[in-house]
Amino acid sequence: MEVKIGVQNAPREIVLESPQTADEVEGAIAKALEGTTKLLVLADEHGRRIIVPAERLAYVEIGEQAARKVGFGTL
Repeated sequence: MEVKIGVQNAPREIVLESPQTADEVEGAIAKALEGTTKLLVLADEHGRRIIVPAERLAYVEIGEQAARKVGFGTL
């Protein structure tokens, strides 16, 4: 699942591939924004954790899981 996170006062967005489902990511965002937790914590597919303060979130874009192409194909 591709997730793009916009952070206030940051020139670039954070882009990660997460093994979490769209519902799990949305739930983590909702908890962070409602004040249950003050941090948005997501894990990427390499086991790294991305932590963003909820008060600094500008936007979060949840995309579809992209299928990776393997091998040689015709263009």
